Amino acid sequence: QVHLVESGGGSVPAGGSLRLSCAASGSASCRYRTSWHRQAPGKEREFVANINSKNDTDYADFVEGRFTISQDNTRSTVYLQMNSLKAEDTAMYYCKRTCVIGLRTWWGQGTQVTVSS
Repeated sequence: QVHLVESGGGSVPAGGSLRLSCAASGSASCRYRTSWHRQAPGKEREFVANINSKNDTDYADFVEGRFTISQDNTRSTVYLQMNSLKAEDTAMYYCKRTCVIGLRTWWGQGTQVTVSS
């Protein structure tokens, strides 16, 4: 079982930065990747970025080089550095861990990011 806890959200003006953290406890007992997703009010949850055990990363097109996903050496904490934030980045940001085989998934409770224009 895996428990994910996000932190680092907050309110910033447009152009500001935030660093989100996803702290994991427990064992996935599988090869996994960790990703960030977000959900704005009235919209579906969408993919933001992911990272695997080799530190390969993928980003949604809307990131446009503004966000960076990373993880510590033990892979227990995954970060999302967000720069040049825009009002449209306002959303609840969620961390997800997915087994590469079998696709078993765990979600965190989310952290709110609010960007004022």
